[in-house]
Amino acid sequence: MSAKRAKRRKQAPKCSRRAAFKAAAAVCIFFILWCIAGSWFVHHSRKWIARRLETWPRFATAPLMLVGQPVGEILDALGVTGHDAVYEYDVAAPSGEVFFAGAPVRIGSPAPDDIQIIDRRDFKIGWSPKLRHPVWVAYHVPKDAAFPLPKRPQFSKDPSIKSTPPAESYRGSNFDRGHMAPNYAIATRFGPEAQRRSFLMSNIAPQSASLNRGVWREVERRIADLWTARYGEIWVIVGSIPSAGFNRIGTTGIDIPDAYYQVIVAQEGLDVRALALIYPQYVKWRAWPSCGIISIDELEELSGFDFLPELPDVIQTPLEAELPSRLWPINIGDIFSFLSIHYISD
Repeated sequence: MSAKRAKRRKQAPKCSRRAAFKAAAAVCIFFILWCIAGSWFVHHSRKWIARRLETWPRFATAPLMLVGQPVGEILDALGVTGHDAVYEYDVAAPSGEVFFAGAPVRIGSPAPDDIQIIDRRDFKIGWSPKLRHPVWVAYHVPKDAAFPLPKRPQFSKDPSIKSTPPAESYRGSNFDRGHMAPNYAIATRFGPEAQRRSFLMSNIAPQSASLNRGVWREVERRIADLWTARYGEIWVIVGSIPSAGFNRIGTTGIDIPDAYYQVIVAQEGLDVRALALIYPQYVKWRAWPSCGIISIDELEELSGFDFLPELPDVIQTPLEAELPSRLWPINIGDIFSFLSIHYISD
């Protein structure tokens, strides 16, 4: 064998290793740039994203959404990206109270005009006899779970409200009996008796499976497990936006809402943090919760309610006008719980 041929054979492995290293580096750089671009894309407002999804080619938007949503949510959860709506308020938080700053006040359509407020001690219900489901429900979640999660009780008609439907009314409708005050948070904070009250049909509204078992459940668990651990007591108003087309479940008279929303508030010292979310009835399965971020001002226009009405204007006006670009961060040690909530069903 000639000396030149032997030298070439020795050089060949070095060249192939160098080429493999360059290819791997190129792939890593491409992936990092893809993640950055995707995170940039999803941190715009939902209206901006919707317009781009309609006008930009799918081969451009699909990859941005595919990687941008999980990467953006993880970076947001770690506090690396995004911003919140936070303003100073020199009044102590209403610890132990259901409402943070008063009950929602009707200001017009589509909110119905027949709302009855029902006190369930640990949560309060804005019930509509006309719609036969809650229009809104307010609850609070103390920081620490005081009870293990009990076995789920049976749904039952609320004997104190004549217009509540029987528990079997949703049978065959393809809709879940969706909790407004959530089973998990109510049961683990206030115990079995409070949990049984949450299974009365006065706390139930029709939700698609993709909403009830997907993004809605995920937000409920972030509130109860992750955000209370970071921010302490949380106050929540959940609500439904009635159907625009008078959609009902068969002959039951139960309205099928077009959308559902949550207004979430926490207070750390003098800092009041607020977040509003809205999701269509038929939201995509396993959608990431950040797709529903909305300003409280816009939610008030869509729902017909004034939220946090007892806040002074000096804080209410900027807080409700602010559009956050992320869901609230969590403690770094909770990141695996954060991922399991999204990817693993209960």
